[in-house]
Amino acid sequence: MKIVLDMNIPPIWVQFLNDAGHNAIHWSNIGNIRAEDTEIMEWERINKHIVFTHDLDFGSLLYTTGAKAPSVIQLRVENILPSSVGNELLETLRIATEELNNGALITIDPRRQRVRILPLRR
Repeated sequence: MKIVLDMNIPPIWVQFLNDAGHNAIHWSNIGNIRAEDTEIMEWERINKHIVFTHDLDFGSLLYTTGAKAPSVIQLRVENILPSSVGNELLETLRIATEELNNGALITIDPRRQRVRILPLRR
C-alpha cells in the first residue's frame, strides 16, 4: 500500500512500513511541513495514498466534507512508535486491505480497531 505519514508520525515508521512491503513516505519529504490538512488530504486523494496520522483532524475533515477518499488510519494510543503498535498496524493493513482500497477511516486504539467506510456522511 502507498502510505503518507502525517507530520505527527515519527519518520522511523517509513523504514518499518517499507520493510514490511509497503510504500511509505513522510509528508516532510514531499510537501510543505506547514501544509494544512486539507492540502495533504487533496494530495493523497489525487495520488491514491493512505493518510497515517495521530490526530483526529483528518477524520473530522472526512466527515464534514463527505469525502470518499483518501483512506485514513489514525492511531489513538500514547506510544506511537513501531515497537509499541507496529504489529497492530501491520495486522490492520493486512485484514482491511479491501476497505482501505475502497475508502475507509480506521482507528487503532488500545482496545480495538474500528473500520468506518467512506463517506462517513451519507
